Amino acid sequence: QVQLVESGGGLVQAGGSLRLSCAASGRTFSVYRMGWFRQLPGKEREFLAQIMWSGGNTYYVDSVKGRFSISKDNVKNMAYLQMNSLKPEDTAVYYCAADSSWSTTGTAVNEYDYWGQGTQVTVSS
Repeated sequence: QVQLVESGGGLVQAGGSLRLSCAASGRTFSVYRMGWFRQLPGKEREFLAQIMWSGGNTYYVDSVKGRFSISKDNVKNMAYLQMNSLKPEDTAVYYCAADSSWSTTGTAVNEYDYWGQGTQVTVSS
């Protein structure tokens, strides 16, 4: 089992920045990649970014490229999502997730084995 706890959400004005953190514990050696997703009110959870737990290769959905940056610290068992130039439409609950499989794409909700509880991000106009 892997436990994930997000933090760093909050209220920010449009154009501002936030850094979300995800603390991983438990069997972290089994993690192949970490991902960040978000869920807007009334919408399905959507993929934002992923990072390989070993090596650090990253992949982003087009809508956040250039604004969001995913990173990790294997020593601290942490993953991060730096979000810049935030817009009101970025308002959502943000989740980190861990995938233990190397054979998945890492972009689908059902590919991830473990999830955090989510952290609310609200961007005011």
